[in-house]
Amino acid sequence: MSTTFAPCPLCNASNAEKLKFTWWGGAIGPKILTHVKCNACGKKYNGKTGKDNTTNIIVYSVVVGVVVFVIFFVFAAVFVMLKMK
Repeated sequence: MSTTFAPCPLCNASNAEKLKFTWWGGAIGPKILTHVKCNACGKKYNGKTGKDNTTNIIVYSVVVGVVVFVIFFVFAAVFVMLKMK
């Protein structure tokens, strides 16, 4: 099955490849944001829209950071409550 992505916003080539892993999103982030890399020039962008993914990456990173912080805070609060008993 061949997947067609939006043309590269830098060189207009249409041979992009979906990224499987990134430093900012691990294995899940690129799938959620349809993050692709142009095979012609190396530009990384959103494969659905053909636009830059920087804003989406920032929003994704902030949301993940908040979720991790909340989980950490809840576990810390539970730990303190159990220690007080």
